[in-house]
Amino acid sequence: MLFEPRSGRLAAWGNALLAGLVSPDEAVLSIVGEDAVHRVAGLPGESGPVGLTLALGRMRALGVTGLRVALPAPGHPLGLSGPPEFNARALEAEEAVVAVGAAMGLVPEVTEAGPAGDVHVEVVWRCLPVREAPPADVPSLGEAERELAEALREATRALTRLDVAGSGPVADAALSAYRARAEAGRDVLAPGYPARAVRVLSLAQRVDLMVSLAYENGHGGAVAASEMAARAEALRPVERVARRALVAAYNAAVEERGRD
Repeated sequence: MLFEPRSGRLAAWGNALLAGLVSPDEAVLSIVGEDAVHRVAGLPGESGPVGLTLALGRMRALGVTGLRVALPAPGHPLGLSGPPEFNARALEAEEAVVAVGAAMGLVPEVTEAGPAGDVHVEVVWRCLPVREAPPADVPSLGEAERELAEALREATRALTRLDVAGSGPVADAALSAYRARAEAGRDVLAPGYPARAVRVLSLAQRVDLMVSLAYENGHGGAVAASEMAARAEALRPVERVARRALVAAYNAAVEERGRD
């Protein structure tokens, strides 16, 4: 139930590979995760879709030095810089990866097949031209951390008032799973990321989990349409802050190298 976008995995482990901190096999295994296969289509110099290992090598040869994440939503082009075609595709997918050092970006197209419990997921990353310009509305890690702390306090107060804190057995199980995964020492980010980025990403994922639980399990006393609208109004700015923090965390490796 943790929000771990595919664009985040691609950017994090792609950055580690570009920095020489992990092997191609380790990077690709971590990017693919539980999916069946990832390919990249439309890459300059390639006539058809290619595997991630070849694609990342080709991108390096084309001048790519880093990867950034974009997590746009309607009215909030977070991490995007244009042109309109790329922005529209990224908005439809709700995520994208933007290259640093070459004017290209990748948008995932996800295909699922198979019965429930045995779903086969294939991802094709569509390579498109991007505009080389500062990404929209991406905060620094420090800003993201402060915003998250304040948003978490405000959301907790608002949801408690509305009796939609997301309690109950389903919520308890999800929170227990989150804690178990965190205590197991999972790789929150790839090698090469500062400790603050790991902290910000973990907090952003926890906030996203709280929001998801409030939406899915938190009806509580908020049964009237007006009360449910109030719940959505309380959660909307928290979701926005969490997405900004996720982008700041995933982009931190690139920003750190840029300051060296």
